[in-house]
Amino acid sequence: MNALFAYPPFTVTKVEQRFSRPPSFGILSTYPPTPCGLATFTAALSVGLSATGANVSVVRVADGAPSRSSRVVGELVNGSAASVAAGSEALNQSDIAVIQHEYGIYGGLDGEEVLDIIGGLSVPSIVVAHTILKNPTPHQRSVFEAIAARADQLVVMSEVASQRLRQDFTIDRRKVTTIPHGAAVPKTAPSKRSGRPTLLTWGLLGPGKGIERVIDVMGALQNLPGQPRYLVAGQTHPKVLAADGEAYRDARAEQARRGGVADSVAFDPDYRGVASLVALVQSCKAVVLPYDSTDQVTSGVLVDAIACGRPVVATAFPHAIELLGTGAGIVVGHDDPDALTAALLRLLTDPRVAGAMAAEARRLAPTMAWTSVANAYVTLAQRHLAARPGPR
Repeated sequence: MNALFAYPPFTVTKVEQRFSRPPSFGILSTYPPTPCGLATFTAALSVGLSATGANVSVVRVADGAPSRSSRVVGELVNGSAASVAAGSEALNQSDIAVIQHEYGIYGGLDGEEVLDIIGGLSVPSIVVAHTILKNPTPHQRSVFEAIAARADQLVVMSEVASQRLRQDFTIDRRKVTTIPHGAAVPKTAPSKRSGRPTLLTWGLLGPGKGIERVIDVMGALQNLPGQPRYLVAGQTHPKVLAADGEAYRDARAEQARRGGVADSVAFDPDYRGVASLVALVQSCKAVVLPYDSTDQVTSGVLVDAIACGRPVVATAFPHAIELLGTGAGIVVGHDDPDALTAALLRLLTDPRVAGAMAAEARRLAPTMAWTSVANAYVTLAQRHLAARPGPR
């Protein structure tokens, strides 16, 4: 079994059984309408936790666009000491605080203001680490180690992230727990696909996505039966858009024109909700994740692809190596266009290979369902609350 899914299941002790209701959660994070993966993750986790009967409130990292969600009980204004203090107090109104950690979303150098928020908590805290840097700067390391020291629990989403955290950082290893990234698992199988077979990459677009790798090899696929096409779906990342406009998207479209594959490469910049995105992923022949990163230990897009039962071709970033190791996809070198071409040819021309990968993805999918992930967070919260004295 893949290492990610091999961690021991949570069990409920007699002490935990004394709780008469699910704990309430206060979550600190970016949150919709902020267009980022962390906000999407938090919104989905909130829904999953609510489905267990837990009350969920969110302190949202402000970005200028107000949220209309009734779940949002306050907004954190980076750089404001008063807002930091108010954020801690809002989180203290719940039984347990969940801090979503990503570099760049909190104020101060390397997001060090989050330390003041954690320091102001009187309830147990769970820090969810979305990025574990392989080569952090000395200050990034010191900030993260200080976060780990103040938190009651650290959650990572892959075994490679857990290993990196335990080996490369000075932390209490007993605090580290692996809970997979959640995903929306479709309740129905995809309908029979018609038309041109589609290779799909989706997510917020910008440099580092590696779209150019797939465009480079599309010429070798043009003469296959059915004339496969490559669809790049998603809006340009807001920070990229603010700095460079649509330069990256325009450059990729021009690359396709120069390479003579413009008819086989399409860009869809529309925003998609969960249901629409799931339908799109289910309709594709395979998902391609050609990322530049050699360091990524968590990929929500990868998890979503597997949850939808689709074969995946990915460059060799750590989370892909881990999740695809049992046969749900193919991992290729970052600078190996021949391997990428061969992998796509196999999926497009050998139904047995594609079918076996899709079957393995469907086998893994239930473990990634938000219901399972939310239940793991509830049980983890109950453990910490059970360890603290006093009745509920």
